[in-house]
Amino acid sequence: LVSSIDMIPRGFVLLGLFLVTVVSATQRSYDGFKVYNVQQETQAQADLLFRMAETNHKLDFWFLSKRVGDNATVMVPPEDQERFMASLEKYGLQFTELIHNVESTHDEYTSTATRHASLPAHRNILTSYLRHADINAYLDELASKHSAKVAVHEVGQSHEGRAIKTITINPGKDKVIFLDAGIHAREWIAPATALYVIDQLVKHNFEGDDALSSVSWVVLPVVNPDGYEFSHEKDRFWRKTRRPSGNCAGTDGNRNFAFHWGEVGASAQPCSDTYRGEAPFSEPETTIVRDELLKLKGSCKFYLTLHSYGNYMLYPWGWTDDLPATWEDLDEVSQVGAAAIKQATGTRYTVGSSTNVLYAAAGGSDDWAFAE
Repeated sequence: LVSSIDMIPRGFVLLGLFLVTVVSATQRSYDGFKVYNVQQETQAQADLLFRMAETNHKLDFWFLSKRVGDNATVMVPPEDQERFMASLEKYGLQFTELIHNVESTHDEYTSTATRHASLPAHRNILTSYLRHADINAYLDELASKHSAKVAVHEVGQSHEGRAIKTITINPGKDKVIFLDAGIHAREWIAPATALYVIDQLVKHNFEGDDALSSVSWVVLPVVNPDGYEFSHEKDRFWRKTRRPSGNCAGTDGNRNFAFHWGEVGASAQPCSDTYRGEAPFSEPETTIVRDELLKLKGSCKFYLTLHSYGNYMLYPWGWTDDLPATWEDLDEVSQVGAAAIKQATGTRYTVGSSTNVLYAAAGGSDDWAFAE
């Protein structure tokens, strides 16, 4: 939960919820795809899974950690399942089948999501995943109803021309907390969580609460609207942006920031889900995040970026297993956040630096914000 624009806390939160929902008739089919839970009981087994992820891009690892004892979650296409299971058995990895048929699981949610989609946006922000246009409409509605404490700004446009908006709650303060979500298209729970934060902040009476009343909150709920819409309309598991590069579309926005760009955990292959982009800040969406944070340099005291899935509070660095000089401060704030979540919900969050508790990945927004 910790990193920042001027050596103050920045954060990267992996949310524990990942809900698979509605699929239209025109979407890519995942019929026959299976999802497996794989136990990694030794470092050699964890390393094997990382090699699989790097060498076979048809294996879609929903969760992968370098820590022994963590379980990996991976979606496997029908043509790779026999070979995948044989490899696991050869190296003694235990595994179980989590989802027998991904397409069937999609279909189970279609009718529920369709019913929720027919409701006005303000009625269903907490019960369904809004489309990008509805999210923007909801932000505009809040600004209209609560003009004294809410301001909405269009801060740029995506590659396909969608308006990217921020909402500022309690504007005009010297200190700012900046929160973003949705840089990875398929992580729908992240924008939904950002909307929940917005909802709670707007409803909250700041009087008597110095922690809330003394800061402005700037929230960018969908960093990657093109990919987000593509994941709703065409491919539920699309991760990247949508700007073409070579023979493929999209860049992993969280590998596209200009801090140790491309050094580790990022691919130079345009068709890879972790493609770093042609250059740092090659994507309009990542330049928008950069520019908004730079505008707040000196006043932004906390940067938090939401991802799914996994119960993690992560802080720098993501590009190396070395720790920043102020890591103890970052860890303290993150531990407080994790304790608050446990007290409120009973859910445990693991705290640590990105590389040491999850995996190494250079070019992330959190590392860049902290370094800048």
